[in-house]
Amino acid sequence: MSNAERIALVTGAARGIGAGIAKRLAEAGHPVILTDVIGEVEETAKALREAGHDARALRLDVADEAEVARLPERIGADWARLGVVVNNAGISPKHEGKRRPVSEMPAAEWRRVLEVNLTGAFLVSQACIAPLRARGWGRVIMITSQASRTKSMIAGAHYAASKTGLMGFARSLAGELGPHGITVNSIAPGRIETPMSMGAAQGANEAFLVNVPVGRVGTPLDVAEVATFLASDAASYLNGTTIDVGGGSFMP
Repeated sequence: MSNAERIALVTGAARGIGAGIAKRLAEAGHPVILTDVIGEVEETAKALREAGHDARALRLDVADEAEVARLPERIGADWARLGVVVNNAGISPKHEGKRRPVSEMPAAEWRRVLEVNLTGAFLVSQACIAPLRARGWGRVIMITSQASRTKSMIAGAHYAASKTGLMGFARSLAGELGPHGITVNSIAPGRIETPMSMGAAQGANEAFLVNVPVGRVGTPLDVAEVATFLASDAASYLNGTTIDVGGGSFMP
């Protein structure tokens, strides 16, 4: 199969890392379906179409089980051509640019972060198993975080817990789907220049750079290049792995 026969579904694709991944996959020849809960996803898909790519947008709350269940119906005949699934949708609440300590965190905020970041990836992945297995080929990519690999002074406990859970979920799913020609891998970005990361308190990103050997904040393209590799045939023997994209800020 060529990439033109492998549709890529990218969640949280309106902007930031998700938009960067959708753009790079489109440039690699994949038709892309961008989903997000915010309307900006329509403009992101439109820009890709204007650049000559096959792209469409869907409004989707990944934490809404009923909405996710309707994906096959909403995507229609193209559902059978699904080849790549990128679970990128995520939230990281800040309050005046800072995370809430656990002692002050409302349970509702905790639940919402896990529902979007972890349960959302579960629901989308589960929905996509059937068409991938029917084709005998697939790539599922989880966008986790450096907060899932080591202590974070910026992300809240709920975000770190959700992303750590996502990495564990990816490993379990990789074991289940590997025999069907489907690989499941994770990317753990460090500090990336996105609207989410720029919402941190003044000075937080500058302080983080002290521990980045390459001396810069990452870009969505840095993550997108790795995602595009994991979506390719060249990555066929990578399964259940986590690739750190953080300029050396975390070295296992």
